[in-house]
Amino acid sequence: MTRALVLGGTADASLLAAEIARAGIDAVYSYGGRTRAPANQPLPTRIGGFGGVSGLADYVRREGITHVVDATHPFAAGMSRNAVEACAETGTPLIALERAPWTKIPGDNWIEVADVNAAVAALPDAPANIFLAIGRQHIAPFAAKPQHAYTLRFVDPPEAPRPFAADVIVSRGPFTLEGELEMMRARGITRIVARNSGGDGARAKIDAARMLALPVIVISRPELPERQRVESVAEIMAWLGHRTCLGA
Repeated sequence: MTRALVLGGTADASLLAAEIARAGIDAVYSYGGRTRAPANQPLPTRIGGFGGVSGLADYVRREGITHVVDATHPFAAGMSRNAVEACAETGTPLIALERAPWTKIPGDNWIEVADVNAAVAALPDAPANIFLAIGRQHIAPFAAKPQHAYTLRFVDPPEAPRPFAADVIVSRGPFTLEGELEMMRARGITRIVARNSGGDGARAKIDAARMLALPVIVISRPELPERQRVESVAEIMAWLGHRTCLGA
């Protein structure tokens, strides 16, 4: 009998959870706990970390998990690495639902960098209006260049003081192209810093930057261990032995 663990937190993971619930598959949806008010899911839900590889392996054994789906954010590298090791330790099948990264097209002005520190180094020395679209866990290094006027966007209102002066937008995606264009124009944004998350839900800022001829510092995805990966909910459902009415 199948009992799946979905490591979630993305829009794709929510679509998968809906399909799993619709199919009547026994499953648990796990949030990492970084968002204070995560979206409700149609599956039994747990919130919080597992305690590393050993904690995740113990959970898989204790809960009788037969399949693990890593549908976390492409930059949640720690969780993804732990899943690979824990599933190898327990002999549990693992698959990743991983959206394809964005690719540069004509009109894009990308500065591609390896990590957040490289993104800070790529910022100009002259003051500029910067939109940091990278999540609250990764902003601290930008305090090294406090001369800029930063705009941040978070799902939750910030609790702790920010490491530098910034305007904060509290909003949950997906975001529209029209909305992103309006925000960038109203705030006089001259440069964007974004992680290459891929998918459609966060792409509007990339398209808006192209239309406004703005440079985008694009942080590349972290390297992860080899694992089976697919890009659609339908492929995950097939892996679980069920058909889906979704084409994505």
